[in-house]
Amino acid sequence: MNIDETAAVLAVLQTAYPQFYRTITRQQVDATIGLWAELFAEESFEVVKAAVKAYIVTDTKGFPPHIGAIKEAIRKLTQPEEMTEMEAWGHVAKALRNSGYHSAAEFEKLPPVVQRIVGSPSQLREWAMMDTGTVQSVVQSNFMRSYKARAAGERELLALPPQVREMMGGLAAGMAFPAPGESGRSYDLQQVEADIVGRYLHAPPGAQRGGNTAAWQAASGR
Repeated sequence: MNIDETAAVLAVLQTAYPQFYRTITRQQVDATIGLWAELFAEESFEVVKAAVKAYIVTDTKGFPPHIGAIKEAIRKLTQPEEMTEMEAWGHVAKALRNSGYHSAAEFEKLPPVVQRIVGSPSQLREWAMMDTGTVQSVVQSNFMRSYKARAAGERELLALPPQVREMMGGLAAGMAFPAPGESGRSYDLQQVEADIVGRYLHAPPGAQRGGNTAAWQAASGR
């Protein structure tokens, strides 16, 4: 979504919640459009507009949405319904019935997110050899707790702008222990922090946006 499209989306919110935008300044208009344009750069105008309208028609509290609320509305509109913890465990329970001797084949049948929680075919085989009572209590409980945390983490990661995801990936790589025989790696955490602050807090006005803000400015009477 570009700057002009972002301004049009925010004009919809200004129309739906006029009392919250009545005293907004030109500087606040520019800052808000710039932030929304950056954080919704990957989403199409039509998808964001649909998510905003979906929020408006289901809002019962009378407050305009924050960015996270629209990200969540987009996720609900564009992604398949997420498995519950019990549904995810159901895939594991089914795989365990045949994992004593065929754990590799059963592991490959699992959904990717479930594979990431289980870890490996050998873990399936180990669980398959355990006492049923232990599997249905301790293993199931631990798996469901891990799945819930993992699913929430992946939702949050997908909501981040691409630049932040790349930065996080680079930081994770820098923090990794060197492989055997590899020379030691180091990272400057203070420099990473300074880069983040410079990128998101100290950027010069207008550096992260272009075009014009006429649509929302006009809607705001400015």
